[in-house]
Amino acid sequence: MAVDTFIPEVWAADLFVALRHDTVFGQSGIINRDYEGEISASGDTVHIGSLTRPTIATYTKNSTAINPQTLTTTDQTLLVDQSKYFAFEVDDIDRRQARDGGQLLNKAANDAAFGLADTADLFLSALMTANAGNVITAGDAATADAAYKIVLALKVKLDKAKVPSAGRFLIVSPEFHALLLQDARFIDASQYGDSNAIRNGEVGRILGFNVLVSLNLPAGTAGTAPEVSNFVVAGHAMATTFAEQINKVEAYRPEGSFGDAIKGLHLYGAKVVRPEALAVMDVDVTSGLPT
Repeated sequence: MAVDTFIPEVWAADLFVALRHDTVFGQSGIINRDYEGEISASGDTVHIGSLTRPTIATYTKNSTAINPQTLTTTDQTLLVDQSKYFAFEVDDIDRRQARDGGQLLNKAANDAAFGLADTADLFLSALMTANAGNVITAGDAATADAAYKIVLALKVKLDKAKVPSAGRFLIVSPEFHALLLQDARFIDASQYGDSNAIRNGEVGRILGFNVLVSLNLPAGTAGTAPEVSNFVVAGHAMATTFAEQINKVEAYRPEGSFGDAIKGLHLYGAKVVRPEALAVMDVDVTSGLPT
């Protein structure tokens, strides 16, 4: 049987499930889905063309000979190349041992679906960090002021890249967030003073950034205990495009057993199409908090 340790006893009607964190990277405002409709309609690949900007020249009356410039395009490819699934089964006898046994299937399916979303979140986190067009040399943050100056440096990178100021985000680790909380220039989300919906993981604002906390940030390479080294990611949703082709969960009865099974499939892909709209830094954080 599938859950032998529970057979002698009645299962509780309420079941524990694994604690969850916010999935941050795969949401609106962090990525865009500009090409998702084209993929779902006709295939698993989209070619994204980029047009060169026309040259601006000086015109002198009765002197300048105008020769039209031949514009060129560059090609980027968005592929749906990630394929993840889950599949599990619960034996009929095991279900009958439980009060409200349907919760076992429902909660397990819900938890597994979150696992798919979390896997995609990790994929996006790694992709965005690895393909950022602005990379600041790794450094330390042991004080609130040091953390503030890191955010300021990321802001300057985006400013110089002409990234729109509206809609910028900053994704940090819990330890980096702890430093920002000690700075009066950080506006905590509880002080927003409005009822507008905020994103998963959003905790406040600083220097024009909406600040979000994530446990899925890539680990840095320069940190040593007791420091915690994680990347800080700043950017705009125009930088990364994301597409899902199939995202489904199905229940079925396996032919070779007496039980209910559930399987889920998630096909997706992403591309950093504007690297200049992302800025990252590997930061070693000493929060000063008790451990």
